[in-house]
Amino acid sequence: MCIYLPPYKPGVQLRRPTSLQLSLYPTPRTPVHQVQTTMTDNGVCKFELSSALSHLPQSHSHSHGDDHHTHSHDMLSHGSGTWTPMEHGHTHEHLEHAGKFAEREMPDYSGRDWKERGFTVGIGGPVGSGKTALTLALCQKLRDKYNIAVTTNDIFTREDQEFLIRNGALPAERIRAIETGGCPHAAIREDVSANLGALEELQAQFGCELLFVESGGDNLAANYSRELADYIIYVIDVSGGDKIPRKGGPGISQSDLLVINKIDLAPYVGASLEVMDRDAKAMRDGGPTVFAAVKHGKGVEDVIEHVLGAWRASGAGKGKGKEKAT
Repeated sequence: MCIYLPPYKPGVQLRRPTSLQLSLYPTPRTPVHQVQTTMTDNGVCKFELSSALSHLPQSHSHSHGDDHHTHSHDMLSHGSGTWTPMEHGHTHEHLEHAGKFAEREMPDYSGRDWKERGFTVGIGGPVGSGKTALTLALCQKLRDKYNIAVTTNDIFTREDQEFLIRNGALPAERIRAIETGGCPHAAIREDVSANLGALEELQAQFGCELLFVESGGDNLAANYSRELADYIIYVIDVSGGDKIPRKGGPGISQSDLLVINKIDLAPYVGASLEVMDRDAKAMRDGGPTVFAAVKHGKGVEDVIEHVLGAWRASGAGKGKGKEKAT
């Protein structure tokens, strides 16, 4: 793989890269420099920019839009001439708009072997919105009737897996942890192989009817790939203010179900549930939204109704629903 960069020209503004192209400068009319890649012993891909880097700034930063994270990329590390993008290892998709609920990508069940991987529910949302609490509540409500298992995603720890085990969500062997090592959305959208592998192992061991994937906390632009999730739940909460639904993002606009959590805290943070309801309906074209206080059990049954309805509609739940997670 090679990336081509033109010589740096002072005063030329940096452009955002697309998911398919690293474009730091306008298309040049002068010869470009070829960039070679090498692989280190620990599997990190290094880009050897050689003399081309002598013209480049040492670092740059960029924003991912309103309410999306801003970060910098150090272009030189471990000595002159080498750029190691270890903080990412993937590209970011830059979206023109949040998308519409009616135009969201739908799961493709044609040729799907439910014995290879059961119906998979992806649970995403920002840090602290209540994803793990919802996963725990769903496990507690469903485990006696349905054969289920879970994978969790954290950046450097197994915190969410340990929380679920500690609170008796399921037997420990039914909960697998993924350590993403970077932006959590990469493991649920750009490269879902780690989660798919864990789910398929759980499926082979337990023959699950329903599988749950909890994403690590991420920004409003994060959403699941349909290659991984048959049904997508996006969780936000009132503590970020009642403006969050109208700020949008693919998770808010195009998830199969939006959960607005911690509604019991609304009076204390000055959030209007009426405003959030109005804006959620507008952003989601009337797509389903559940208002919940998961910690207190409110709204959990409504979420379950949506999940099981989608499970049955997919054909995966035909004639099932009596096995117990033991």
